[in-house]
Amino acid sequence: MEKKIRKLVDRYRVTAGKGFSLRDHDPDDTGGLKLDRADADALVKASTTILAEQQDKLYAQDRWAVLCIFQAMDAAGKDGAVKHVFSGVNPQGCHVENFKAPNALELDHDFLWRHVIAIPRRGTIGIHNRSWYEETLVVRVHHELLAHQKLPPSLITKRIFDERLEDIAAYERYLARQGVVILKFFLHVSKEEQRKRFLERIEEPEKNWKFNAGDVAERAHWKAYHTAYEAAIRATAAPHAPWFVVPADNKRFTRIIIGNAIAAALEDLDLEYPKIDEATRAKLAEARATLE
Repeated sequence: MEKKIRKLVDRYRVTAGKGFSLRDHDPDDTGGLKLDRADADALVKASTTILAEQQDKLYAQDRWAVLCIFQAMDAAGKDGAVKHVFSGVNPQGCHVENFKAPNALELDHDFLWRHVIAIPRRGTIGIHNRSWYEETLVVRVHHELLAHQKLPPSLITKRIFDERLEDIAAYERYLARQGVVILKFFLHVSKEEQRKRFLERIEEPEKNWKFNAGDVAERAHWKAYHTAYEAAIRATAAPHAPWFVVPADNKRFTRIIIGNAIAAALEDLDLEYPKIDEATRAKLAEARATLE
């Protein structure tokens, strides 16, 4: 990957949360790139090519796992980013998990349980569309949801969300020590751009199915959600589990950054196909002779 692209990706990487503020990140930033369609598509394609090549080695080597977490306000473009960035990977080595409101079974377990059982196996890439962070975002904004989580009342303290972030940070550190590469993406969309996209969903028939009136109602909590995201990133950004605060007002640029961030992380693993020993090589020669 070109150094200038790596440098561009690094611009949005957060590995230390102290002092982090979303006010320092422009949702409309494009890193100085001129994003005409052809050039943008070429950059996305370059990253998908690298991703496909590296994923093949990841699967063959069977040592590392990669967990990609996607978080965002509604209409920020998570689904589209996943669709485009992973368009060239082998479905055998990739699994997408979409986390919605927890069901009755999930509410009978701790908040991490449903996410833990979805951690990708070695050799594979796991894509989590929303994640354990929802328990420090949606639930923080809507405190009434705690009442459905069957927690002993004595455990619901003023520090519950700070404690959950401590638990998440500890678990991500544990995963990193077990060979799981963690990449967390916050697609940072502006309130105005979100408004435009909601209107598109209403006005364009082919997008009507995407519209949810509840998403519009959540706009009233915009500031509270940003406060919650800032708290989450401050508490859990680390070199072994970085956040990428990706500008999301321009969908093409969003996909460029996400695709190249994942491709660069895989390149840094120095993946290679398993080496064959002499005994195996001899068996291959014998099999070839038989086939010929």
